[in-house]
Amino acid sequence: MALNSAEFHDLIDAAQNAVEDVLDDSDLDVDVENSGGVLTLRFANRSQVILSRQEALGQLWVAARSGGFHLNYDADAARWYCPASDEALGELLTRVVEEQTGEQLDFAEL
Repeated sequence: MALNSAEFHDLIDAAQNAVEDVLDDSDLDVDVENSGGVLTLRFANRSQVILSRQEALGQLWVAARSGGFHLNYDADAARWYCPASDEALGELLTRVVEEQTGEQLDFAEL
């Protein structure tokens, strides 16, 4: 099932807000900027993770030190999922944040 534009943006907004909530509840030193649909996480070690919406493709893209990941929305599981890494968004973010910061955060709900 393809998402319409409003559904797509609502799902991306919800995912980005959930990421911000996890970071707000953590002790991790991170600068969070959400501008124009792009969520940029800047860590104390100067590394970044960027979540951006790709409406034309209906995808959520995550850029991290370990690479770029293109996630599709799985309506049955109600989650963003990356077929290339075989990870849900929460698993992917937990991994890349730990790789880049050494800190373990729980993004499992994503």
